Amino acid sequence: MEVNQAKQEHLLALKVMRLTKPTLFTNMPVTCEDRDLPGDLFCRLMKEDPSTVKGAEALMLGEMLTLPQNFGNIFLGETFSSYISVHNDSSQVVKDILVKADLQTSSQRLNLSASNNAVTELKPESCVDDVIHHEVKEIGTHILVCAVSYTTQAGEKLYFRKFFKFQVLKPLDVKTKFYNAETDEVFLEAQIQNITTSSMFMEKVSLEPSMMYNVAELNTVETEDEGTSTFGKMSYLQPMDTRQYLYCLKPKPEFAEKAGIIKGVTVIGKLDIVWKTNLGERGRLQTSQLQRMAPGYGDVRLSLEMIPDTVNLEEPFDITCKITNCSERTMDLVLEMCNTCSIHWCGVSGRQLGKVSPSASLALPLKLLSSVQGLQSISGLRLTDTFLKRTYEYDDVAQVCVVCPYMSRES
Repeated sequence: MEVNQAKQEHLLALKVMRLTKPTLFTNMPVTCEDRDLPGDLFCRLMKEDPSTVKGAEALMLGEMLTLPQNFGNIFLGETFSSYISVHNDSSQVVKDILVKADLQTSSQRLNLSASNNAVTELKPESCVDDVIHHEVKEIGTHILVCAVSYTTQAGEKLYFRKFFKFQVLKPLDVKTKFYNAETDEVFLEAQIQNITTSSMFMEKVSLEPSMMYNVAELNTVETEDEGTSTFGKMSYLQPMDTRQYLYCLKPKPEFAEKAGIIKGVTVIGKLDIVWKTNLGERGRLQTSQLQRMAPGYGDVRLSLEMIPDTVNLEEPFDITCKITNCSERTMDLVLEMCNTCSIHWCGVSGRQLGKVSPSASLALPLKLLSSVQGLQSISGLRLTDTFLKRTYEYDDVAQVCVVCPYMSRES
């Protein structure tokens, strides 16, 4: 919308036009059945219409391009381009012409002029042209302020400006979910919805991790030759459609053993989304730093490093546990193993594990057997810190499938 100041006779005229790609012409087809009074008249007229698509005359979409008649919709992440022209409508030479273009947002005022140098003189019927570009990074009302100052032949200095108001809309709705694995891995699910009225070609959706993590994209299906996208060959997102992207973040080797540091990391990274609309108009959106809720490991963390998928009934099997000191003090740990109804530990309970420094860990091989078939939970581990006389109990550490190898195979 254009808002002008009080009208005053000026020698120069200012015109502003947004530069954008043309759109496809939309026709309104009128059809009827052959037995109706017009017969095939409408069909023949549509086939002769040069604006329709051959073979698809009844569709609303035509094959001709039309120039935009207004500013149109401008979305966050797109590049706003505008053509500014100052024309000398008078019959005299105008001097010291200075054209300035500013963009006013809710938080800042940006100078978009390509040059701040004044034009020495402008002859009648001549013009001064400028093209400005700006990548839109804020949502809401934007005002393009175009100001022109000049000097007449009589030495009078004149000044006027025009305001062009437009709205910047949100193109995508991005929602994220975090899943903390038993290990230090973090899974991120990003739900991206197209909330515009046109289709989008999703050129790139990637996660830029923070300095402590490496990221693996889980959005392709690996085949013999190459990976295939889970969304198919044509990566289009229709209006109001939603797509889920999945990423796995693993701590870098230099941080993997520092449990005290990793457990407190809440900043994961940011999403970088690039898309194209209509006739190749490009948009880019980068989210702010994504944050998760830090997992609560407590002072001592016990995780499972190795366990078989299936074990035999009443036969010993091996597992490997990892004990990590997540506190800021040294611990002197004692391991106790308590039998349950189905799980029986093999070995001596009350073992001295020794001192464990802050953020340090140790691997602990254990042997046990199950006396009950089916899916059984491994429980009954207890750690005691002899320094503070504090006990930590661990139930449902993992699950294992127990089968009987002696069952008869005869049906």
